[in-house]
Amino acid sequence: MQKQSHSRFKPGKSWCLIIGLIIGGALFLSMFLKTSNNWILCSNNNNNKALDDHGKKWNNLQQLQLADAILHYATSRVIPQQNIDEIRISFDVLKNRTPCNFLVFGLGHDSQMWASFNSLGNTLFLEEDPKWVQTILKDAPFLHAETVKYRTMLSEADELVEHYRKEPDCSAKKSFLRGNHGCKLALDMLPDEVYHKEWDVIMIDAPRGYFAEAPGRMAAIYSAAVMARNRPKGKGVTHVFLHDVDRKVEKIYAELFLCRKYLVKGVGRIWHFEIPPQSNVGNNFC
Repeated sequence: MQKQSHSRFKPGKSWCLIIGLIIGGALFLSMFLKTSNNWILCSNNNNNKALDDHGKKWNNLQQLQLADAILHYATSRVIPQQNIDEIRISFDVLKNRTPCNFLVFGLGHDSQMWASFNSLGNTLFLEEDPKWVQTILKDAPFLHAETVKYRTMLSEADELVEHYRKEPDCSAKKSFLRGNHGCKLALDMLPDEVYHKEWDVIMIDAPRGYFAEAPGRMAAIYSAAVMARNRPKGKGVTHVFLHDVDRKVEKIYAELFLCRKYLVKGVGRIWHFEIPPQSNVGNNFC
């Protein structure tokens, strides 16, 4: 969902499939609300009245957000860069995990779609370009987005592999992010919310990685692996989606940190990993 030349979309494809996905998500969430009283994370059976009140409020919010998303895509001339089969992989996971904590690297015109798939959960977008954040939020102010500064450049990708192997603070055994100034691959100054939450689903479709001076996705991939590994035992796997795996750097870093053994599905240019907590996998990334 990261833009390329401030656009992450390509013209000329039918909107019917995308709208069908959003409507399908709306139908699913509506059915979920009608059949379950436990849709709020960490809900409590002793708070039925509070749940009812929250349920009405969130149901209204859900309907408004879905309506905004459908209107946006129905009247737009552009469509997501991910094709229908690539979108379907993450959609199938989200519809079974929502409401969940969904972290997305990148912000773009498709962000309303991702947020609508998890409209009762928490979806946070991380974007490198402050001006682009303002552009997107102007049309979709309900999206939750934060600006991120990266310490890397795509041209340093090979050097950063060597840096990872030599720098103790990058090791899988010691892996941490917040305040990790020693490891250049660690996103050490993210918003507090990123560090405080346990992310059920992570989508890596940014930052830019198609020219030498771009940040590249090396740090995003490494940091996503650390987040997944550092989840407490018993919380289950973290679903990590990496787009543009047809590119050399994305593929190398995926195999180095996200691991082939955790790759459960791949379609087109997207790979889906299910990464267990560190306590279940030992001291190595792969």
